[in-house]
Amino acid sequence: MQANPSTQVERPAAAALSLAERLAARGEAVRRRLDELLMPVAGARGRVIEAMRYSALTGGKRLRPFLLMESAGLFDVAPDQALQCAVAVEMIHCYSLIHDDLPAMDDSDLRRGRPTAHKAFDQATAILAGDGLLTEAFAVLADPRCHPDASVRAELIAGMAGSAGAGGMVGGQMIDISPGRDGLDLDGITGLQALKTGALIAFSCEAGAILGRAGAPERAALLGYARDLGLAFQIVDDLLDFDATPEELGKPTGQDAAAGKATFVGLLGPGEARARAKKLVESACARLEIFTKKADFLKQTAIFVLERRN
Repeated sequence: MQANPSTQVERPAAAALSLAERLAARGEAVRRRLDELLMPVAGARGRVIEAMRYSALTGGKRLRPFLLMESAGLFDVAPDQALQCAVAVEMIHCYSLIHDDLPAMDDSDLRRGRPTAHKAFDQATAILAGDGLLTEAFAVLADPRCHPDASVRAELIAGMAGSAGAGGMVGGQMIDISPGRDGLDLDGITGLQALKTGALIAFSCEAGAILGRAGAPERAALLGYARDLGLAFQIVDDLLDFDATPEELGKPTGQDAAAGKATFVGLLGPGEARARAKKLVESACARLEIFTKKADFLKQTAIFVLERRN
């Protein structure tokens, strides 16, 4: 979606480091930690590690870990603690992409401009690679490097389990492949995406507040921001699926429409869908006023989500 006057949101004051540079720096830190945690091994077991590395170390915006690290920064959380927690979130996200791409789910051949895990390896290895990333993510959160207080780590583990399980991503994916999916109305799609896409985004922001032992008003502000952002992200995804090319996205386009699935674009039309995404981003940014200028990068991230082309 190209930026134009009708979709502009007022940008925060320029920072010393641009959003693109900060995203890249945070993303590289996540990649390095993943490389450290997913060390190659010899023997038959090494194949699943290779598939995990293939899916987790290359490509992607690292948006969820970025949100976590930026949210943690609002409360002056130690950077290495935030990074450890962010890596766990990225493992969960990468696992979900591996499983979403499987023939039994979305049956996609391309992800991030490369063959999907089950194409690069095989279906059994891809399933195990997803299982491995999911399981290892909780070990990463349980590590004292995430936080010295075991009660904080336990709260993070419970929160991530809630966002990834039947009350979050897994539940959303089940709705997405259910027989009634094609007939969902706007409220139904909104609820579906709040689980499938929004739940992990919400946890990513809330986790920063958990690490920082933030108060209820700050946690509520971040959760509100995350929920607006998650829905805007999915609306833009639908718009890109409608009008972007596979080369731009690095994955197939038009699959939902071809399958007859209800989407925000299909129900609202592209113009109204863009307008709704813009309003959500404006709302997300307004929720961050409690943090003053410390939240400028989170505001810029919301604008990035609105204007992205992949």
